[in-house]
Amino acid sequence: MHSSKPSGPFHGHGDDDALIRGLQKGDERAFNELVESCSGMMLRLALSHVESRAVAEEVVQDAWLTVLRSLDRFERRSSLRTWVLGIVVNCARSRARRERRAVPLSSESEPVVDPARFLPPNHPRWPHHWAAEPTQWRTPEAELLAGETRKVMREAIEALPSAQREVLVLRDIEGLPAAEVCNILALTDTHQRVLLHRARSRVRHALERYLAATETT
Repeated sequence: MHSSKPSGPFHGHGDDDALIRGLQKGDERAFNELVESCSGMMLRLALSHVESRAVAEEVVQDAWLTVLRSLDRFERRSSLRTWVLGIVVNCARSRARRERRAVPLSSESEPVVDPARFLPPNHPRWPHHWAAEPTQWRTPEAELLAGETRKVMREAIEALPSAQREVLVLRDIEGLPAAEVCNILALTDTHQRVLLHRARSRVRHALERYLAATETT
């Protein structure tokens, strides 16, 4: 997965102080800085829950209203970015529930990789390890960057259960550290790692199937 380094004023609690003071004073420049730095990430996170960009934009608007109304109650127990993205998650989840897009919990427990691809637990040297290495992508690098491959990856991400999708978006697309993702999504580190592993495995499996099909045609 490609990850991008977060940019803008959200680098730590100390960097938030001036921005928060400006927001509390109604400084339009401070608000514009916040919007410019955070809106893209907020929209992509909202899109991990809802089906259309139009609805995701409405979620982001609702989140901005909540941010402005709740700023005086921000206790700074996390960074400003973590707090803002947590609000987006809550708004997006609420909107997804209203749109009846909740995913049954049973889907989270389904195996994402065929168990036959692993060695048995009583293997004398490598219990639970790969019985055979995952398929190597023999296509050239240019193929991985081709539009059709990106389309397969995008569709695989969109098909993920929402809990897996939001972790993948924050970790592998936005490039946020695990600890911050745990704070944003209210997850334990173990649960975050499990969700990320499942999400990456599903996306990889979709790419393996696509690339194997292209090699046989």
